[in-house]
Amino acid sequence: MENEILEHGFNFNRRRFLSRLSLGLGSAALGSLLIPDLFGGSGTDDETLPVGVPHFAPKAKRVIYLFQNGAPSQQELFDYKPKLREMTGQELPPSVRGKQRLTGMTANQKEFPMVGSFVDFNQYGQSRAWVSDLFPYTAKIVDDLCIIKSMYTEAINHDPALTFLQTGSQQGNRPSMGSWLSYGLGNENKNLPNFTVLLSRGIGNGQGVYSKLWSNGFLDSIHQGVQFSKGEDPVLYLRDPDGMSREERRAMLDNLAQLNDLSYQSFGDPEIMAKVKQYEMAYRMQTAVPEVMDLSKESDDIIKLYGPDCLVPGTFAANCLLARKLSENGVRFVQLYHQGWDQHGNLPFEIAKQAKDVDQASAALVTDLKQRGLLDETLVIWGGEFGRTSYTQGKLTKDNYGRDHHPRCFTIWMAGGGIKPGMVYGETDDVGYNIIQNPVHVHDFQATVLHQLGLNHEKLIFKHLGRRYRLTDVSGNVVHDIIA
Repeated sequence: MENEILEHGFNFNRRRFLSRLSLGLGSAALGSLLIPDLFGGSGTDDETLPVGVPHFAPKAKRVIYLFQNGAPSQQELFDYKPKLREMTGQELPPSVRGKQRLTGMTANQKEFPMVGSFVDFNQYGQSRAWVSDLFPYTAKIVDDLCIIKSMYTEAINHDPALTFLQTGSQQGNRPSMGSWLSYGLGNENKNLPNFTVLLSRGIGNGQGVYSKLWSNGFLDSIHQGVQFSKGEDPVLYLRDPDGMSREERRAMLDNLAQLNDLSYQSFGDPEIMAKVKQYEMAYRMQTAVPEVMDLSKESDDIIKLYGPDCLVPGTFAANCLLARKLSENGVRFVQLYHQGWDQHGNLPFEIAKQAKDVDQASAALVTDLKQRGLLDETLVIWGGEFGRTSYTQGKLTKDNYGRDHHPRCFTIWMAGGGIKPGMVYGETDDVGYNIIQNPVHVHDFQATVLHQLGLNHEKLIFKHLGRRYRLTDVSGNVVHDIIA
C-alpha cells in the first residue's frame, strides 16, 4: 500500500487517502508525512464549499434565462426618452459622450446625430412602468417584473460581452453561470441534465452563439450545458445504435463502469467518474427527454397563451414552453438564446419583427409559471449583452436608422425567484446615454442571481491551476434593493 501511495502520490487527495487506509494512529502518522495538509484546513477543490448544499436559505430553486442575443435597443423597448425624440437630428453633446471608446463601425463618423424612438410608449400597471407599444403582452405583466434600466458592462463587442455575461470573463474558457449553479447546488432530477440550452433565431442580423457559452470550463464535464435541438433527436447521440436492445445497453454501461472504476482507483482523475455519470445520465434521458418534449398533454389554453408558434419546434415560443416543462421537472438552469437583435441599420422594421417573435411567449412563460405556483421559486431573466447608442449609426433618414453597440447602459428584466415585482430600478440621463442612478454591473447581476439561489458568490469557488476562480471574478455586489 505504501508503495502504491508513493507511486500515485500526486493523484491523491485527503478523501481518497482516508478511504484507502485504515484510520489507526500509524496510518494517520504516515498520512501526515506523505500529504502534509491532510489534516489542514485549506481543503481540496471538492472541499472548497459544500457541493450540492446552498450556503443559506434560497429564494429560488431554478433559473430560466431568456437571452436576447445581439443587444436589443433599450430606447425602443423599455427606456422611454421623450427628450431624445425632441432632439432627433441634433449632435450628441461631447459632454454626454465623454471619453468612452466607440466601436470600429462608428469611430470614424464625423457626426453623431441623436435619434429618438419611432415607437410610442405608455405606462402600465400599478408600477406605472413605461413599456413600448412593441410589447403589448409584456405590458400586461409589468407588475410581475423588476425592470433594471441601469445595467452596464466594459465589453463593447458582441462576443466578449456575451461571454462576459454568461461566464464572468470576456476571454472564455470559463464555466458558464449554469455550470456554476450545477456545481454549487447539484441535481433536482437525476433523469435530466442540470443545465440545458435552447436556440432560436429571428429575422435580424444573428450574432454567433457558440458552445463555449455553456461550457463547464475547468469544472467536471457533468456540469456542461446540454443543447436541445428541434429535430427528431432533441439530444444528439442519445439513441441506442441499431440492433442494440435496452438490456444490452445496460450491460455495456455496467461493464464500462467497472473498467472506469479500476482506472479511477489507479489514477484518481475525477473526470473518469464524471464520464461515468454522463453515460448514466444519457441512459436515463432516453426515457425522460421524449416525455418532457411531448406537448400533446398541454391544454388548448396553454397553447393559446404562448401562441401558435409554440407548436413549431425551434421557435422562441416553443422553447419558452419547453423551458417551463424542463424547469418544472427540476432542471436547475434553462438557457434560451434568441438571435437577431443586432440592428445597426433598418432598426424600425427589424426590431418590430423581433419584438413580435418574443413578446407573447416571454409574457406567457411568466404567467404560466405564476398560475402553476412556480414563479416564486423560478427566476426568469430577459435581456441582452449590452445596449444601443442614442445616436444613429450612419446616415439618419426620415424612415430608417440604426444604432451601434453601447455598453454604458442597457435594460434587462427579472421576474420571480424572490425579486421584487412591479419595480423599476436605475435610471439613465435624458438622452439615454449614461446611468445617473443605481448602476448595476454585470458582476453585480451575477452575484444577485447566485444569491437568490442560496449561494454566496464570494464562496462559490473552484481552485484551478493554483488560482481560486469564481463566476464574479474579484468583484460584484448583491443588489439588495431589488430583493423582496
